[in-house]
Amino acid sequence: MGASSATIQQNDVVVSRSVAQELDSNDPLASFRREFVIPDDGLIYLDGNSLGRTPKRTVERLRNVVEKEWAGDLILSWEHWLDLPRRVGDRMSAIIGSRPGEVVVHDSTTLNLYQAVHIAIGLRPDRRVLVVADDEFPTDRYVVEGIASDLGLTVRWLAPDIDLSDVAVVVRSVIDYRTAEIADVKAFTDEARRAGAMVIWDLSHTVGAIEFDVHDLGVELAVGCTYKYLNGGPGAPAFTFIAEPLQRVAQQPIRGWFAQKDQFAMERPFEPHEDIRRVLLGTPHILSLVAAEEGISLSARAGMRAIAAKGRALTAFGLDLCDHFGLPTSTPRDPDRRGHHLAVHHPDAKELLSQLAAKNVIADSRPPDILRFGMSPLTTRFTDVWDGLEILDRLTQSR
Repeated sequence: MGASSATIQQNDVVVSRSVAQELDSNDPLASFRREFVIPDDGLIYLDGNSLGRTPKRTVERLRNVVEKEWAGDLILSWEHWLDLPRRVGDRMSAIIGSRPGEVVVHDSTTLNLYQAVHIAIGLRPDRRVLVVADDEFPTDRYVVEGIASDLGLTVRWLAPDIDLSDVAVVVRSVIDYRTAEIADVKAFTDEARRAGAMVIWDLSHTVGAIEFDVHDLGVELAVGCTYKYLNGGPGAPAFTFIAEPLQRVAQQPIRGWFAQKDQFAMERPFEPHEDIRRVLLGTPHILSLVAAEEGISLSARAGMRAIAAKGRALTAFGLDLCDHFGLPTSTPRDPDRRGHHLAVHHPDAKELLSQLAAKNVIADSRPPDILRFGMSPLTTRFTDVWDGLEILDRLTQSR
């Protein structure tokens, strides 16, 4: 279409940079951007769905932990470090509607998912089938396929009309990492429960982006990361959610001393906690944990209702721009059915990504032809969306 003019109107929708500026000036979350370290305010960062920006409070907190708690107090700091995975996990209640004692923040999404799948299999010992989509996020597929291979189970690909009557466990992402489409979590969870199957939900693109309540939706097992919309930092620990009624019967395959009921009775046989701590393994990564805690706390303070509302507005504006610039997108139009990134399709997506970076626009791509533009509500401006997609339009028109 090549419509890179200052103001464009089509189908009674007006989009322009001045409209974007007005939206920014009326944004109730605009002040939160000032709480992040942003060395280059001219950088158009549209990849917060892969790695969130750095909260200023995180830098201050890490400095205190390194200089005072680690350097100064040394091993005495373990008095308040020991239970940090559970304390940080309790902060997730404001993000996913969990209750105190239902979440721990620990290890990686891959490892946590591995544990969760084993827990779910143990709860359905008479079933021999695991289900995952053949285009699910690679880690999720690899974990399911690996466990099936180890235990002699069958993997069945997820399909709309799938029969779950003999299925032990289904692993699904709430939000599709390519298109941002949101699954109907409650309907699918209810369907699986009626069929006797367990569902593990991957919340990695969900937490800190959309409103989500594990109990309202009937979720019993979930995992997810903290380094995307929760701004926990590179390699920030993931989390595990287990609904309280399942915790005493949850059996996971890796026995670590932080799961031991009497942790410092070294000679005793393994006897795990009867609560969420039974999924813990070894010594927690304290520096990463405190960084994750600050990111989680910042989102909790902003409030998930306000964050989700801004995310819907950002993506709606982006979809309008896609229409006006003639950029094909597979991201759902229904605001209740999409997360906070736009999938723009182009056969030269990888080359365009490099050209965008040369013009100070950071996005990412996914094979075979998707450019992803992430819109992190606490830091992304409407003018960022305009500038990023307007530059993309000019690049595509010049090809």
